Amino acid sequence: MQTYRQRFSPRTGGTAGFDTLIVGAGFAGCVMAERLASQAGQRVLVVEKRSHIGGNAWDHYNADGLLVHPYGPHIFHTNSAEVFDYLSQFTRWRPYEHRVRASVDGQLLPIPINLDTVNRLYGLRLSSAEVETFFQQQAEAVDAVRTSEDVVVSRVGRDLYNKFFRGYTRKQWGLDPSELDAGVAARVPVRSSRDDRYFTDTYQAMPLHGYARLFENLLAHPGIQVMLNTDYRDIVHCVPWRHMVYTGPIDAFFDHCFGALPYRSLRFEHLTRPLPAGREHLQPCGTINHPNEQPYTRVTEFKHLTGQLHPATALVYEYPQAQGDPYYPVPRPENTALFRRYEAEGALLKDVTFIGRLASYKYYNMDQVVAQALSQFRRLVLAPATTP
Repeated sequence: MQTYRQRFSPRTGGTAGFDTLIVGAGFAGCVMAERLASQAGQRVLVVEKRSHIGGNAWDHYNADGLLVHPYGPHIFHTNSAEVFDYLSQFTRWRPYEHRVRASVDGQLLPIPINLDTVNRLYGLRLSSAEVETFFQQQAEAVDAVRTSEDVVVSRVGRDLYNKFFRGYTRKQWGLDPSELDAGVAARVPVRSSRDDRYFTDTYQAMPLHGYARLFENLLAHPGIQVMLNTDYRDIVHCVPWRHMVYTGPIDAFFDHCFGALPYRSLRFEHLTRPLPAGREHLQPCGTINHPNEQPYTRVTEFKHLTGQLHPATALVYEYPQAQGDPYYPVPRPENTALFRRYEAEGALLKDVTFIGRLASYKYYNMDQVVAQALSQFRRLVLAPATTP
């Protein structure tokens, strides 16, 4: 059997080949392709197994003419001026600050938990200082914060944990928060103010004409060619290339030789609904979380995100599941250890660069993937891989 270094060694014969073969046309692959073509003068081939570019961030107009995100809502936010300025070369922006409500005890309450959440839930009239005292009184002492349950109960106590976090997490991950790394819950803050924005990043906006247009602009350079509906394994030995950038699941690259990395997947139910006269939306905000009663975790109404004017509205219901496309790496120590084995194997392949959420087995936000791609581009240009 060939080794992976033999299977994926560069194919440099002929003059009509490519400097870089990029596997996957999501943010990681498209940003890398644009930089290599426009800044390094490379000839780049992007190979995508789906019928469209953009990965899970791709959007399109549905049969009713509503702009929707087929793979669930993607809200752009970042604190990085470099990332925002870079993407601004390829899109204009629509300012948008995402807001989320959680359906708890018959009310739609702000999430992340803030001052209004507590006052409305418990019928109180606390101030910002007083709600911090309330949190301290409710908090449980934890010797060492190791799990997501530890994070929440040590901050806001058991009742808020059960109402807002435990059920949602069990649906989302198929595991109790006590079985998940602390980093899962750490992503959602708790606030003593009335700030009800889901994100507090410096830059919060949506691509004015949608994500698909943004990706089209990223790949518009004449040095870039794109092959859709193509498995890279079908062309890797017949198309000349010097370096590969791989953005897919790293365990699949190595044929799951150490075992499959666990992921959670999602099933999406998209619906178009008529609007009552005089109304632009059905929901009071972009997303409503359902941590307890419903089988789905959240419902998003796209017109909040897009600002589109339309006599109807589009919603998506999200149902977490074990099988399906890989969406969320499951954050447990044993899974991280398994990924490290694949990462070490990948480090032996000097002609392959692994980037992106799936190749890194990390739950990156979109801006983090862009930042990683920009950083890896600089590394490749400053210290290009040598052909053995």
